[in-house]
Amino acid sequence: MIDLLVAGGGPAGLATAIHGALAGFEVVVAEPRPTPVDKACGEGLMPGAVRALAGLGVAVEGARFTGIRYTDGLGARAAEARFRAGHGLGVRRTDLQSALAARAAELGVRFVARRLGEVRQDGRQVTADGLTARYLVAADGLHSPVRRALGLGARPASARAARYGLRRHYAVAPWSDLVEVHWAERSEAYVTPLAAGLVGVAVLTADRAPFDAQLARFPALGERLCSAAATPVRGAGPLRQDVRTRVAGRVLLVGDAAGYVDALTGEGLTLALTAAGELVRCVRSGRPREYERAWRRLSRPYRLLTGCLLRARENPYLAPRVVPLAARLPRVFREGVNLLA
Repeated sequence: MIDLLVAGGGPAGLATAIHGALAGFEVVVAEPRPTPVDKACGEGLMPGAVRALAGLGVAVEGARFTGIRYTDGLGARAAEARFRAGHGLGVRRTDLQSALAARAAELGVRFVARRLGEVRQDGRQVTADGLTARYLVAADGLHSPVRRALGLGARPASARAARYGLRRHYAVAPWSDLVEVHWAERSEAYVTPLAAGLVGVAVLTADRAPFDAQLARFPALGERLCSAAATPVRGAGPLRQDVRTRVAGRVLLVGDAAGYVDALTGEGLTLALTAAGELVRCVRSGRPREYERAWRRLSRPYRLLTGCLLRARENPYLAPRVVPLAARLPRVFREGVNLLA
């Protein structure tokens, strides 16, 4: 029998599959789309994610970055924080997925082209679309079909405006070894170095305006990008996804399927990679229910800091003061960045 059946062949699902294979499990990954899948993503791996990949035996090429820089839309005020331990890595999502898939295949993980939705389970096994396993891992994304089928979604605790992400690549040489976060009145733009002649720009906002209209809110950034060739825009959202529990019998949730606050702090991939290891550890020890507590422990700094920044973003008095305050309190800004690094 299959030990771990993983729904979703993105980074979270593939990391879970690799951890499972390293633990001696028979693992099958079900992914219905041709891979690698290009999706809206900030494409910046924080140092913790870089270390997690190394622990999985995954090598991927990208552009190193050494910290985070917050700046206002005009480029007049800024705050910088360098990582104390290690470096980040700007990596195309497609390259990351390909590297993870290659490592999983090397370890004997099997892949099937199938979308898992309907789930049946008892005390010994779980079945999804004709595949039976000891455990099913839902790593099927922000709008997880498995999570929806099991009714594990929850209503948001607060009536916040839905936020969305838009991403585009620009053929321009990176001008910094930092990930830049540009703040405007209603949105943020994240600039990640990806290669010698490529940067990724991701905009997060509650405003449903086209990408170019969003970019116009960041004049200093727009000036750098105005003559560069650009790729089509990709989008994702609503970003916030509340989940009642990450463990439902023999089904466990990981990655974006496990719940998502916002992409504001760039911690999605780090949390996905580390939570995948905790999930497999809990299953291997015969205590899968402990995964819920482990996930909450791992995600607590991310949830707290991201929640605080979101509250500031939504407050018309605080939002324009985030960058000036970070510039006036550099030590606090450094501690916040390195808390999540």
